[in-house]
Amino acid sequence: MSTTTQLRTLQTGHVGLNVTDLARSIDFYRAVFGLQVTAEGTDPDRRYALLGRDGRLVVTLWQQSTGGFATTSPGLHHLSFEVESLDEVRATERLLRELGAGFTYDGVVPHGEGSASGGIFFTDPDGIRLEVYTRTGVDGTEAAVPNTDAPTCGFF
Repeated sequence: MSTTTQLRTLQTGHVGLNVTDLARSIDFYRAVFGLQVTAEGTDPDRRYALLGRDGRLVVTLWQQSTGGFATTSPGLHHLSFEVESLDEVRATERLLRELGAGFTYDGVVPHGEGSASGGIFFTDPDGIRLEVYTRTGVDGTEAAVPNTDAPTCGFF
């Protein structure tokens, strides 16, 4: 038996997130990422929303949890979104500050020493860790690398 899969193509599909307040989370993900609600379940015992962009499902929100995101439990570490430019990262940072989001690091930070990629690290209303980054333009001119011995996005 082969232990290697024979998948010809592979890309990440949508990400499903448990949330405590569906309306609040819909507002946040729409404002920050420009996602649109493509379907919504309104049954009080089965509330959910499918959020997408450009005809593609990106995030599903399921109102079926209590408390906050547990960073010490196995499961999702963080959800990362790539944008095309440093200007988009900065614009997102400004919007998040207006929304009162919590940030892990101050400002745009590089992914590693000498790296041109980097971004911002923040949390959604339930404390789910998120990142918005760009592949180029963050070449140490922004801020110091927060973790010199491991990827910036790994330990926040």
